[in-house]
Amino acid sequence: MNKFKIFSLALVATTFANAQDLEPAKKAIDAEQYEKAKSLLKSAIQAKPSNGKAAFLLGTIYLKQNVSDSASIYFQKGLAASEGSRLSNIGLGQIDLDANNKAAAQAKFDLVMKDLKKKDTEEYVYIARAYMNADKPDYKSAIAVLTKAAAANPNDAQVQLALGDAYYGDKNQNDSYIAYRNAFQFDPSLIRAKMQLGVLLKGAKAYTEAVKAYNEVIAINANYGPVYRELAETHYLWANNVPKTYDENIKKALSFYEKYMSLTDYSINSRMRHADFLILAKDYKALEEEANKMKQLDGVNPRIMRYLGYSAYENGNVDVALSSLETYTSNPANKIIPRDYLYLGQAKIKKGTSADGKSVDPAQLASGIADLKKAVDMEPLAANELNEIGKKLYDQKAFNAAAAVFELAVTNPNSKNYLIDNFYLGNAIYYDNSGKEDAKRDKAALQKADVAFGNVITASPTTQDAYVFRARTNKLLDNDEAISKNYEEYIRVVTEKGAEEVTKNKAKFIEAYNNIGAVYANSDKAKAIEYFNKTLALDPANEYALNAVKQLK
Repeated sequence: MNKFKIFSLALVATTFANAQDLEPAKKAIDAEQYEKAKSLLKSAIQAKPSNGKAAFLLGTIYLKQNVSDSASIYFQKGLAASEGSRLSNIGLGQIDLDANNKAAAQAKFDLVMKDLKKKDTEEYVYIARAYMNADKPDYKSAIAVLTKAAAANPNDAQVQLALGDAYYGDKNQNDSYIAYRNAFQFDPSLIRAKMQLGVLLKGAKAYTEAVKAYNEVIAINANYGPVYRELAETHYLWANNVPKTYDENIKKALSFYEKYMSLTDYSINSRMRHADFLILAKDYKALEEEANKMKQLDGVNPRIMRYLGYSAYENGNVDVALSSLETYTSNPANKIIPRDYLYLGQAKIKKGTSADGKSVDPAQLASGIADLKKAVDMEPLAANELNEIGKKLYDQKAFNAAAAVFELAVTNPNSKNYLIDNFYLGNAIYYDNSGKEDAKRDKAALQKADVAFGNVITASPTTQDAYVFRARTNKLLDNDEAISKNYEEYIRVVTEKGAEEVTKNKAKFIEAYNNIGAVYANSDKAKAIEYFNKTLALDPANEYALNAVKQLK
């Protein structure tokens, strides 16, 4: 009996020592000092290969850094360890989730949970985080797991912190707030929980209050790096949601992100996170500098080609953009995102654009549009990005290319720009054909323009110019009935808006009256004269109307 007690005490002491040995690494992970944490954990494994928990934690860092091969290696080492081996099943379960194999993941999680004691909550927290950190987060499953943990140990600060994250991901602000508040109350040293209260305010667009909350965290620990990342992201959102503050807030955002980097590390992975933020902040000069620094540090990391491609395109170096992005997207091992194809498509179109900007080589245009389509196929909301691409081409009078972009944009009726994209599509096709002889007009494209203007009118019946351009488009199609109908609708809509609006649109009223008169000239002379006289009431010297009335009489 005494021997058993001595053995138990020794085991507890060893377990406690192991836990204490890992505390610096866990603090480094929380502080997002991942390279420091990796170094500490590798040292722990080298000193004690049986430390399965150290291998598990190291694997989770590699997963966070999207290095799944290395993660898997350490999880396998963890499984073979004599202490804490079951944790690595959680890491391997997350890899299964990333591969959309939920059944395999659940089987691994069940292996972990079947032997848990009532007060064992740590494993539940790690399982919940696997659900949350998967490529396709499953917040509801995380909440279900954490609810069990909270029932077993309601005062566990880590459980409450994870619950806060899960509720936040599930868009439940109220329960998220309660969980974060509880976490900080249960463990005042857990300042991430306090920081997350500021994150909730950021999500509610209460930017001033969010910054105040972050400053309270800084007052506790001015060297806590993640709070500066949150400040950077908050000022970035503030800049974009309150445009008049853009310059001021973007400057602060970039400054706070530099502060975050200085408190974490300047490893290749940290630099890539910085690069991602520079893309959001649209600081492409700094992005190009960062990409070249990364290339010096690690010339083989494929993601560097992404950053070189984006920055080169935005900084006017199309050839470098093309070579970088083609290299990156052609490798099936790389994790391609829709924005990669958006930039590659733009680069191809830019490469094929003429010196005057008004035409694009057909082969380059077709290839570029194909890449833009890949982006939309991957993520339909990428259609939101096409508006700006199309408008640039439209503004430089490359109407054929603009029409191709907008035609792709309107394939997603849920796009926030759906209405205006339809209007631009119709206009681009109209202008692309308006100067051509009848035989050279693209009648099929003009029919698409007619449909596009119809979509605008259906969604917004008071958009008066849609009627004018639809009438003009049908004039190119020689559709007399549609010409008169749309000009008459234009007159009605503007007239209903009042005399001031009519006065502002005098020239278009004259255009409408003359065109309606011209349609009636072949079938109803009296009606035609009536409309030409309406023109003359607005412009007594209008030569077209005067000649038409003379001929009709």
